[in-house]
Amino acid sequence: MKYGRVDDTDGIDFGIPADDTGTGRILANASGGGFTAFVGCAKWGRNDLKGFYPRGTKDELTYYSQQFNSIEMNSLFYNMPKADQVVKWKNRTPDGFRFFPKINQVISHTRRLENVEDLTTAYCDAIAHFEEKLGCCFLQLHENFGPKRYDKLKAFIASFPEVIPLAVEVRGREWFSDKAVWNDYCNFLEGRKISNVIVDTAGRRDMLHMRLTTPNAFIRFVGCNVDEIDLKRIDGWVDRIEKWYGKGLRQLNFFVHQNVEVSSPLLSAYLIKKLNQRLNLGLHVPQTAGGQILFS
Repeated sequence: MKYGRVDDTDGIDFGIPADDTGTGRILANASGGGFTAFVGCAKWGRNDLKGFYPRGTKDELTYYSQQFNSIEMNSLFYNMPKADQVVKWKNRTPDGFRFFPKINQVISHTRRLENVEDLTTAYCDAIAHFEEKLGCCFLQLHENFGPKRYDKLKAFIASFPEVIPLAVEVRGREWFSDKAVWNDYCNFLEGRKISNVIVDTAGRRDMLHMRLTTPNAFIRFVGCNVDEIDLKRIDGWVDRIEKWYGKGLRQLNFFVHQNVEVSSPLLSAYLIKKLNQRLNLGLHVPQTAGGQILFS
């Protein structure tokens, strides 16, 4: 994920801002039902996660799903899913595993949500075959999709199948700079029970808006490939997640990206271990290709 990438991290404030006031209200009104956490990477390909898989591994997804309980599927952004392939992916993963697929770029970027009814139906019909292993799909909008196209977004969301959980990531700077627009947008998502994606990336700190619209946090973390900085950033997220957990957070969906993806499993494993310690979760801590626990 190269969006928000910077060549020099000097001078960047990587601290996590205070919560939006709406976040406290959302968590205070969250109903009971326990807490679940899904942490993973954006991809499972061997070339992206070089060194993560034991030598001779032929089925990367099966191994990956034995180490992590979820995957953010960026691949479907580039390729429309097919039902038979979705079923194969589902059957290669254990009980409890969750897929979080990205909506295809033809819908979100090429057509800008216009005349996409048939494509959206085909997309949803395919990912519905994940069945109980479908976590939440997410719509990522182009940076030039601003509030002037708000009606298109509202119409898309209004027609989106309610049985499929949805999260939305806006990128246009105008969404964040105009407080009235931002509050109206967040209230709209809240009314539709749609999660507001939070993006933590070096070059776009405005996307770290800290506004939850459901009790389910969907966080996309983009490392800067400087371990000292990235691990400290993860520590900050553990503190905030613990705070949200205490206030009523129902679900955490946290996915780690890197410009060089090889370290994504390491950061994800570090987060898992810290969450286990702080929240007593008992999540499986992934292992290296050599069978050693990461960050043991």
